[in-house]
Amino acid sequence: MAIITPSDVIAGVHIVEPAMHGDERGFFIETYRREWFPQGREMIQANRGDRQAGCLVGLHYHLHQADYWYVPFGKCRVVLHDLRQGSPTDGKTQVIDLGERADGTHDHRGIFIPPGVAHGFSALSKMTITYLVDGYYNPADELGVAWNDPDVGADWGVTNPILSNRDQQNPLRRDISPQWQPHMALRP
Repeated sequence: MAIITPSDVIAGVHIVEPAMHGDERGFFIETYRREWFPQGREMIQANRGDRQAGCLVGLHYHLHQADYWYVPFGKCRVVLHDLRQGSPTDGKTQVIDLGERADGTHDHRGIFIPPGVAHGFSALSKMTITYLVDGYYNPADELGVAWNDPDVGADWGVTNPILSNRDQQNPLRRDISPQWQPHMALRP
């Protein structure tokens, strides 16, 4: 059975350590199960991203969409930052490494990210990330905050990151327009 642990840094974030089943043929792992997140909605879309080492994606956030991330190949550093006004953890940043470990084993943890929590990752090696979302792509709900915002204070583990044009243009947290500021009341 999987072990689901609420984050001790950001309210509503959950870290999943799935159970592994293996034998001489290999292993089987259940990476996501709806019942693990009773407050969440049904995940309705699955996505996959392959990234080269040194790539940085984020920080992105949604007012209405939750994400569930899993790294089946490679290693990444996940950065989360609570933007939700009224949240008991507003302004907190959490950093978690997922995927390959230094000892050659693989960390199969997944992470549930609620709406209003900014999220991004840096590729510490060539890697693959899969993510489930509980809403279809909606450009009006694709928002961002600067990856290098001093108020976030994240150690991404990469120097001179490769960034998309979009991620280079994200505003600082203090410059987010009030209509795009997440609130805890939307969905914990």
